[in-house]
Parts: sequence; C-alpha cells; structure tokens
Amino acid sequence: MTDVKTKAGFVALIGEPNAGKSTLLNQMVGAKVSIVTHKVQTTRARIRGVAMAENAQLIFIDTPGLFKPRRRLDRAMVAAAWGGAADADVVVLMIEAHRGMSEGVKAILETLTERAGKSPVALAINKIDKVKSETLLVLTKEMNEAYPFAETFMISAERGHGCDNLRDWLVTQVPESPYLYPEDQIADLPMRMIAAEMTREKLTLRLHQELPYELTVETENWEERPDGSARIDQLIYVARDGHKGIVLGKGGETVKSVSKASRLELEEFLGRRVHLFLKVKVRPNWLEESERYSEMGLDFKDGNV
Repeated sequence: MTDVKTKAGFVALIGEPNAGKSTLLNQMVGAKVSIVTHKVQTTRARIRGVAMAENAQLIFIDTPGLFKPRRRLDRAMVAAAWGGAADADVVVLMIEAHRGMSEGVKAILETLTERAGKSPVALAINKIDKVKSETLLVLTKEMNEAYPFAETFMISAERGHGCDNLRDWLVTQVPESPYLYPEDQIADLPMRMIAAEMTREKLTLRLHQELPYELTVETENWEERPDGSARIDQLIYVARDGHKGIVLGKGGETVKSVSKASRLELEEFLGRRVHLFLKVKVRPNWLEESERYSEMGLDFKDGNV
C-alpha cells in the first residue's frame, strides 16, 4: 500500500477592510471562526482557520484589513496583517469587484512590490455578482498589469462561487509536510478568544455607529460544569463612562440582547449548553495597555510610531 504524501501550508488573506476576507475564511473552513460584520476593521487578531482539502491542510491567516493607521491599535493591526503575509507560503489579495482599483488597493500593490518575497500571490476578485462581466475583464487586466499575480480568481465568498477553484489551486502551492494540526481542528485560537470574538461581533452589529472601535471583549473565566455545560464570564471594556450606558442600554436591554445572541451562537458552535455572563467595565486607557493587545493576538510594540 502506497503512503499518500501529505501537504500543509499557510495562506495569508490580505486586502482592504471589508473586502470579504473573513467571509472567505469561514467559507473555506466550513465553520465560523472569524468575525464577520458590515463594519470595517472588525478583524483584529490573525485568526488561523484550518481547512482540509484532499491530502492537504490549508491554514488560513485572516489578517486585519490594510488601511492607513492613525492610533496605536490601528498600527498594531496593520503590522499584524503584513506580518501574516510575510510568514505565509501563499498570499491571496482580495479586492471588491464593484470598488475596483481603489487608492487603498493601489497602496497595497505598492507595498507588495516593495516586499515581494518568494511566496506566490494570487488575486481574488470578490463580490463578482455586483458588476457586469465586461467590468470584471477590464479590472482583471488592470490589476495584472499593476502586479504579476500568479493566478486570478473570480469569486463570491458569501455564496461560495469560485471558492473551490481557489482552494484547488492553493493545494498545489503548499509544500509537502506532515499535517500541522489535528485533522478535526478548525482553528488554532483558544476557545476563550473565539468566544470573545463572537460577543464582540454581536456588539458591533447591535451598536453600529454608536460605539465604533473603542471597546474590546475578554473571556475572564471559563468553567466546565458536571452536566456538560459551560459557564463563561466575559468583560466588555469601554473607554468612557458614556459608552458604558450605550452598551448596557435602557434597563440593560442592549447587553441582554447581545448576551442572548452570543450565547446561542456559542451553543451552536460548541454543541452544548452555555451559561454566558457579561459585565461592562470602563477602562479609559485600554487602548494603551499591552495586556489588551495580547488578548487580541496583537503585538503592543507594533503600535509604536
């Protein structure tokens, strides 16, 4: 009996905020491991989702969206994104079909050219259902003239269109290697962090523009109970007193709604009962505390000017 050679490698997904990187990651992995909202810059940590394809293990790094940083957190997020690209075996640049070659995409292409390494870079044009085929052809030509992409893929990450072709190509690009993670593992994030990300997503969806990015969620305690359920205590850190009232809502309505939505998703994800308890805490300088960055999987030093 001939042993089947296995392959494993890291795939970095880069692009502007809201290009669909998290949606593609979840599509490839077949489960929700990355926060997906309609707000930009929602991904903070380099979340690794693990997908099995044929005899290959593809480890996806969902990097924070690349944008012009202003604050320490922004700078740490952008550094994490480029760090993810530098460490990968393959890089996939995602752009939105209807936005075309924006100024942000041009800036990413310039940096890619400056940092060009040995790893192949593929172009994934997402949300192809939003434009006509003629527009896609023009955009494809324009992008490939600006940078020597190894391959170009037309996809809809939300619907899954074209994702199989991208996955099949990625399998050909990763090196022969033993599997780096157990075959049934879908992410290398601790469950505490995945749980915190789920709650942060629900807060982002519920609060919209009221409280942009000055909040974070930490899982303070995780207790396994004898009946198979789990008790999870989480802290929501906000920067100002006024923000606490927004998160709590009138009579605690907002935080109760967020808690219920997050609990239901956690129960579905874990396949068991969850008892979720949320507390809101004002911490004016959390954006300058190294511990908060560690919890998000970011390097505090990367936020230095």
